[in-house]
Amino acid sequence: MIIGVGIDVVDVERFGQTLERTPGLRDRLFTESERGLGLNSLAARFAAKEALAKALGAPAGMHWSDVTVMRGDDGRPHLQIIGSVQARADALGVHSLHVSLSHDAGIASAVVIAEG
Repeated sequence: MIIGVGIDVVDVERFGQTLERTPGLRDRLFTESERGLGLNSLAARFAAKEALAKALGAPAGMHWSDVTVMRGDDGRPHLQIIGSVQARADALGVHSLHVSLSHDAGIASAVVIAEG
């Protein structure tokens, strides 16, 4: 059963300007393994985290760093969740998360489906 669906789009250039303008934002939004990635990848990962929050009902108190967008051996992205995000997923009965990322023409996008 689908518990939630989230989608988000990010203007890559604007996102990059925001990261430059706001010291410490990169550390708040991304895990250590994500921080060194290029701007397109960071924008897509931010879109995935936003889409996940929407799929989970966007509750207050979730921490961005409790989500890591990983790339599997097959090249497909997947979400690793811990802490506040795992607690919300557990409360909703989510047992599987599906994510798709894309970036083209200056836009990064992501779709997340939470399944229970």
